[in-house]
Amino acid sequence: MISLRYHIISIAAVFLALAVGVVLGSSTLSRTLLSGLSDDRDELAKQVADLQVERNGLNARLASSDGFAGSIGPMAVRGELEQRTVVMVTTHDARPADRDAVKSLIGNAGGTVSGELQLTDAFSDPQKADQLRDVVTRLLPAGLQLPTASDPGTLAGGLLGSLVLINKDTNQPQAKPNEVTAAFTGLADGGFIHMPTDLRPGQLALILTGSALAGNGAGDRASTVARFAAQIDRAGAGAVLAGDTGSADATGPVGMVRADTAATSILSTVDNVELNAGRVATVLALSEQLEGKAGRYGTAGTAQSVVP
Repeated sequence: MISLRYHIISIAAVFLALAVGVVLGSSTLSRTLLSGLSDDRDELAKQVADLQVERNGLNARLASSDGFAGSIGPMAVRGELEQRTVVMVTTHDARPADRDAVKSLIGNAGGTVSGELQLTDAFSDPQKADQLRDVVTRLLPAGLQLPTASDPGTLAGGLLGSLVLINKDTNQPQAKPNEVTAAFTGLADGGFIHMPTDLRPGQLALILTGSALAGNGAGDRASTVARFAAQIDRAGAGAVLAGDTGSADATGPVGMVRADTAATSILSTVDNVELNAGRVATVLALSEQLEGKAGRYGTAGTAQSVVP
């Protein structure tokens, strides 16, 4: 006769067998998984190493190419801006190194930087758009007209274009010296520009900016700079908007211009001004503007070529 004790021992034996089976099975499975993961890790490590070698090679080639562009740059632009004057306008995020390098190349091209104007961070701040619009309207010199557009970038371009550029038909300043000083003072007091010193109107304008913008209102900021540059172009003999790599992205000023066919038909853009090739392209684009032509230059997908 089967006793209760026999039942208990039998049940215990079954559970013990199951436990042993689970342990043995999981151990085998673990070894298989670990072996597979180890193989994957080794393969990924090899891929990373290969990519690092490829990246280093590309960086070396880029540095070599940029060094070559830097060495021939002064010769490539020689005479392109002979006896021409250029006003440089920089946004708050433009790099001083870009400004200095392009300024030097303009001199190599035979041109002269007749003045520099620096915009502040507040200039493109969407929260100060109404204030900028009011200041621009109030400071307009007598005899001049603002564009019919209502956005602050276009309106500011209409005002500042008449202050920093000479009339392309008469080669004469578009505003009187006291009107220019009053307008600059008003914009500086409003926190939209840094008060320029010894700025004389030029024939061409170069607007230097940084890379793509980020954060709240990035698109609006980029749009303000883009529309400002396009309107500056309309105020004189021509203009170029040049930014660093990334400026041609969706929230970059160059990208905003290139998304507007009306703007790209008149305003030249460069999307890699931190490189020597981009700086050469910027000076050549300024020269091209004198011929009534415009183009998109750089290394972004929206560029038509590296240089004019």
